[in-house]
Amino acid sequence: MQPTQQRARKLRLALLLLVILIPFRVWAQTPSTYTNSIGMEFVLIPAGTFEMGSANGDGDERPVHTVTISKPFYLGKYEVTQAQWQAMMGNNPSLFQGDTNRPVEQVWFNDVQEFIRKLNAKEGVESYRLPTEAEWEYAARAGTTTAYSFGDDATQLGQYAWYKDNANGQTHPVGQKKPNPWGLYDMHGNVWEWVQDWYKRYNSEAVTDPQGPESGTHRSRRGGAWNNFDKYCRSSNRYSVAGFRDDFLGFRLVRIVP
Repeated sequence: MQPTQQRARKLRLALLLLVILIPFRVWAQTPSTYTNSIGMEFVLIPAGTFEMGSANGDGDERPVHTVTISKPFYLGKYEVTQAQWQAMMGNNPSLFQGDTNRPVEQVWFNDVQEFIRKLNAKEGVESYRLPTEAEWEYAARAGTTTAYSFGDDATQLGQYAWYKDNANGQTHPVGQKKPNPWGLYDMHGNVWEWVQDWYKRYNSEAVTDPQGPESGTHRSRRGGAWNNFDKYCRSSNRYSVAGFRDDFLGFRLVRIVP
């Protein structure tokens, strides 16, 4: 091999190493948790690829398809609480009160968008938003392929979730049950969670960072709630909802990694 060819080969190898190592270095330097000015705690979710949906679930959970989340993001460790809502909005619309560490509920999609607008303005950023439906399921699964983040055995759900069998007909303060493998609490149960997407049936094609359709009549919600049977709390379960408020519907937020 000629010296010129050797130099060119070394240069190509060096550039390849940069392509591989720079994203890893950025990931390694990003804090694994973040707490904002009103006490909302966030967990860093890594980029990755997963199989979205369930072949054994309801019809709108099929077909199972490959989804890539191309960038890490922060996701709320807990559902947004009544105290955090009160701090930004000056009111508490929730039915189940008495402990402001319960998740806020009776908020519909546009209410949540106003909360996000105010939170971004308070912190001088444009970093907060709802998760996409794909981001939500990716984080809920936390690297698992089972019905729940802890496995397929629904009899274990009570260790991780407030649902119909143990919630006593009400919400409960966030973070009292076991977290999923990525340190997120109440991804199963307590309250359903708004996501950003308009609701649409799945396609079979592999996709990267799907955002959902540009318009629609119903939004997606995820996670199940205090009044639901176990099957509605599965990681892949999804439900469509029009614009209304109810005492089983809340949310958690994404914070974009700077």
